[in-house]
Amino acid sequence: MPLARICGLVGLVAAALTLVGCRSAGAGATGKTAPSGFRLAGLEEDFAPLAVSRRTEAHARYALGYLHLLHDELDDALAQFAHAARLDPGNEGLVLEVTERLIKARKTELAYEILTEAVKQPGASAILFARLALVCQWLGKTNSAIDAAKIAIARNPKLWLGYQCLAQAYFQNKQRDEALKVLEQASQQEGVDAGFLLDLVELYRTIGGPATDPKVKAQATRVLERVDTSQLTNPLWLQRVAELWDALGQPDRATAAYNRLLEQYPNLIEVRRWLAERYLRSADLTNAAVQLQLLIRDNPTDPRPYFFLGAVALEQRKYKEAIDHFNKAILLNPDYEPAYYDLAVAQLSAREPKAALATLEQARAKFERSFQSEYYAGLAYHQLKDYTNALQRLLAAETIASSTATNRLNHIFYFQLGAAYERTQQYDQAERILRKVLAMKPDFSEALNYLGYMWAERGTNLAEARLLIEQAVSLEPTNAAYLDSMAWVLFKQGQVHEALDWMLKAIQHSDEPDATLYDHLGDIYAALNQLEKARQAWQKALDIEPNDTIRKKLADTPTASGKSPP
Repeated sequence: MPLARICGLVGLVAAALTLVGCRSAGAGATGKTAPSGFRLAGLEEDFAPLAVSRRTEAHARYALGYLHLLHDELDDALAQFAHAARLDPGNEGLVLEVTERLIKARKTELAYEILTEAVKQPGASAILFARLALVCQWLGKTNSAIDAAKIAIARNPKLWLGYQCLAQAYFQNKQRDEALKVLEQASQQEGVDAGFLLDLVELYRTIGGPATDPKVKAQATRVLERVDTSQLTNPLWLQRVAELWDALGQPDRATAAYNRLLEQYPNLIEVRRWLAERYLRSADLTNAAVQLQLLIRDNPTDPRPYFFLGAVALEQRKYKEAIDHFNKAILLNPDYEPAYYDLAVAQLSAREPKAALATLEQARAKFERSFQSEYYAGLAYHQLKDYTNALQRLLAAETIASSTATNRLNHIFYFQLGAAYERTQQYDQAERILRKVLAMKPDFSEALNYLGYMWAERGTNLAEARLLIEQAVSLEPTNAAYLDSMAWVLFKQGQVHEALDWMLKAIQHSDEPDATLYDHLGDIYAALNQLEKARQAWQKALDIEPNDTIRKKLADTPTASGKSPP
């Protein structure tokens, strides 16, 4: 295209020239005109006819490239932009803008050619050398990248891109120690902004591996401590501070940074969600609940906060609250299967087994049968004292888990299965399963006590029963149930006086009156021929819970006057 034709286009796209900041072909009062957003090299313009002509054509080429862009002709536009940059390599604004476009279009070799020529110009700035270093890295020209980055740092020690390129080049060249020296040099710069410091910490994280290198972690921590969050107003920087503290293994500082971010921008829902999860992970249930309530306030139709609030309430043993929250979560998202099982757990914890069974039936109707649906149903039937159905459901859960989730078949599960066998009077099976439990977890005090008490109650294996119960008591010396078992096995062994001491201790440590304890106490007093005390103990048992067997013992035992009760 003739130059005159090209120049004729300039007036049509004058606005494009101001966008890129191309220098005027003529001279201002000082011989310089600064492109918007870019520094000049600091030298006088060359006003030789050839230089002026090249700059004029560069303007025109850029304008033509802009026209191609307007018509979505990207390749033609880039060709004109590149031509413009070659014609005027001393125009840093033009070179940087054009090479950025070329890099985005993956024409890295062309960007490299233009930058190589641009850095030869007198007074070429640090940013040009840093850009060249970056391009050299991408092209695998590691040594050239190192050389260019060093010059960038020398010309502007506060330019982050120079350190980044140099450190990355060393790291790619398997010179990690040299890369860390570059980061150390960067960390010594004063008067840099928060962005510089945050980028530095990020590179420490990438190159240094602070998770495994304590020295690097300490260096990164010192740099991040220089970022004064009280002065930050940029939300992206505040979020990066929080994320970097979290990456450095300091969640409390991350939490503080996120709270600072929320003080300025309270509507950032994702930040609140992160804080809620963070508080949940650290078992700070109070603060977790605060954030979850705020999430509900901001988005009342989101089921997730209700679900997590239910989990918090369940952990805090606020079972009614947990039930309410899980019900709301299911109402808002009836397809979220875990909510049904957590609701059932809350209902079981609140001693509402019928409600739990109804919830589990909902889940079974909507989803495939699962370990959870069968296991929790087994626990619900156990609470209802329907031990046959409890055993049936637990065996179904075992079958499902054996092919889909064997990790669920742990000592807790088998303890429940063993108890169901015992309750259905299948004592040999109960013993087999409970021994399996103790093989899996020898210090499981509940299983030690349960098997020992089962034998003591039936008057079998009394020596081994006593050993198991002694182990349980040693693990939980104030557990009233275990103390009762100890008294009972001694009673069965004929050591009645010793049994009395243990039984009185069991009653002392019981959180609430227990009919079984007073029934056993009555039996022990009767064996010691202290009949009035026996009658008093049995009467207390009946006051707590009606029982025909205890009522008969009371009726058959004479009063203090020697008369049988009416």
